[in-house]
Amino acid sequence: MIPQKQIPTTAFVVEKPGAPFVLQDVILDEVRANEVLVEMKYTGLCHTDIVVQQGIIPVGDYPAVLGHEGAGIVRRVGSGVKDKSLQEGDLVFLSFSSCKGQSCTPCQEGRSGFCGQITPINFAGARGLSATESPISFPGGKGPIRGQFFGQSSMSKLAVVDERSVVRSPSGSGITIEDMAVLAPLGCGYLTGAGTVFNVLKPKPSSRFAVLGMGAVGLAAMMAARSLGVETVIAVDIVDAKLELAKSLGASHTLNTKTVSDLAQGLLDMFPDGVDCIIDTTGVVPLLDAAVKALAHEGTLAVVGVARAGSILSIDPLALMMGCKRVVGVIEGCADPAVIVPQLIDLYKQGKFPVDKLSKLYSPAELEQALADLHTGTVIKPVIKWEDL
Repeated sequence: MIPQKQIPTTAFVVEKPGAPFVLQDVILDEVRANEVLVEMKYTGLCHTDIVVQQGIIPVGDYPAVLGHEGAGIVRRVGSGVKDKSLQEGDLVFLSFSSCKGQSCTPCQEGRSGFCGQITPINFAGARGLSATESPISFPGGKGPIRGQFFGQSSMSKLAVVDERSVVRSPSGSGITIEDMAVLAPLGCGYLTGAGTVFNVLKPKPSSRFAVLGMGAVGLAAMMAARSLGVETVIAVDIVDAKLELAKSLGASHTLNTKTVSDLAQGLLDMFPDGVDCIIDTTGVVPLLDAAVKALAHEGTLAVVGVARAGSILSIDPLALMMGCKRVVGVIEGCADPAVIVPQLIDLYKQGKFPVDKLSKLYSPAELEQALADLHTGTVIKPVIKWEDL
């Protein structure tokens, strides 16, 4: 039985920007009224965790527990949690948090990824917008640890989670704990790619659709487009093995940008009239500039990749206007996790979103290998299996 008030657990702690992930004992507070205690079963590893660990994206304060693609079992429910159907023992998926405020138009319209408070809540805050409170600390009163990264800090055996980050596994879906091993990344990587397709680009079956970057986000976007019946899907990357994987998952065309002098010309050689929809997951500025040139009349480029600080786009506004082209930045797929996560689970059960082809399980002791495999692209989506701890 977990004791009240002080909840001991084990988590990966980053002491300061650039420091490694170190597995160590930590203490959790008792859940507040709007929080849920979740026993983590699986946690997907995302490039965002790495760039925050490296200090490239600021995260309020350090030391910190990261992780934002958790999946597990509810062990305690706060007295004020709004979803009264949520009970101890429920299987849940964890995603990003948003304000859910009555005055926040995106949240009220189901576009939580465009919430006006999404950055301070998920990156700077430790409990909602608070930067000074945290549910995690070192044993023996040795000081706080920044927690509730993306509302969850799921690189931990147990986590005190903001209720707004919790999505209950759909009733009647038949989802098991074993299924969670491949579905844990729904909360960010897969949601971002698929949500951008469903909520922003909205391609037609006849659309010419290109995806730049065959990582977890790009492959999820590609599969989402195929689930809508899009027949012409062009997978773009620099690694032939990833392009072969994309082809096995439904890409109709592939393009290795190392084999062409210019991305735009490579796409225009395939489709002289241009491409209707492009999603960029790379953040590589020259690719963004080339992608705009490759857009068809009234085409749209959706940017989900984060460009390096100081990068400057040379996109010509007049060219955009004259071609009736559009460039839009998208955060978290412009999605409401409570809506899209069950949608993606349903597609997975139908065989239309085969994310089981993308992940590999690692024990907590194998974290460094998992991070190395993610960095090299050997594995598309590493997932930590907490049961091995």
